[in-house]
Amino acid sequence: MTLLPFSLAEAYGERPPASPEELLYRGFYPRIFDRKLNPTEASSFYVSTYVERDLRQILNVRDLAQFEVFLRLCAGRTGQLLNLTTLGDDAGVSHNTARHWLSILEASYVVKLLRPYYKNLGKQLVKAPKLYFLDTGVACFLLSISEKTQLASHPLKGALFESFVVSELLKRRFNRGQADNLYFFRDSKGLEIDVVLDFGQEVEQLEIKAGKTLGSGFFAPLRRFQELHAGVRQSYLVYGGDQTHRREGVRVVSWKDVGNLG
Repeated sequence: MTLLPFSLAEAYGERPPASPEELLYRGFYPRIFDRKLNPTEASSFYVSTYVERDLRQILNVRDLAQFEVFLRLCAGRTGQLLNLTTLGDDAGVSHNTARHWLSILEASYVVKLLRPYYKNLGKQLVKAPKLYFLDTGVACFLLSISEKTQLASHPLKGALFESFVVSELLKRRFNRGQADNLYFFRDSKGLEIDVVLDFGQEVEQLEIKAGKTLGSGFFAPLRRFQELHAGVRQSYLVYGGDQTHRREGVRVVSWKDVGNLG
């Protein structure tokens, strides 16, 4: 079994926190809940002991400050398309070094590289993966977010919320002993679907919005992708509101119910 940090249900049971900001800030590492640790301190311990000490030895990193800059730059790119050249330049390392460091972070389940979905949908598709931190608490620490209240107006709140949803989908698969089947879709014309779950002949598509209210425009990409792919069996829109319901043929899912997806 591949065990990631706690899922939403494992961490909170039937009593989720009062707001998504709280869970994004706290993250899901078990000791935070078992020992009731301060999330910022716990993430600091995790980064300094495992990520910076153990992984640094595996990677043979000589300049700790440079590796820390790299980690923080990765956190600032969570939920975004990965550009290894730009990331390496900003961190002061080569393209190949950035690729190597990221491969170890992915193998250690610190980050997730979400690959593009391309089956039978033409050639004008984005080929770069999207980068996600698998624990939002660690990402918040690396972004110097030290209180949940800072998330309310933080420019990366939406990206962190998206990271939380992607992580929950992956946990649900792994906790069932199933393989990773998560992708995203983006073409050269601007159509993007945040997550495509591949079930072979059929897929499920999922859009993610951190806001508590929904606009009619949020459903347009789901309709457009369904026109391209005849095998869409279910469409979801996960948002920061409290009510799970159906709208325009889409299952609208509250952040509190993300554990029931996939």
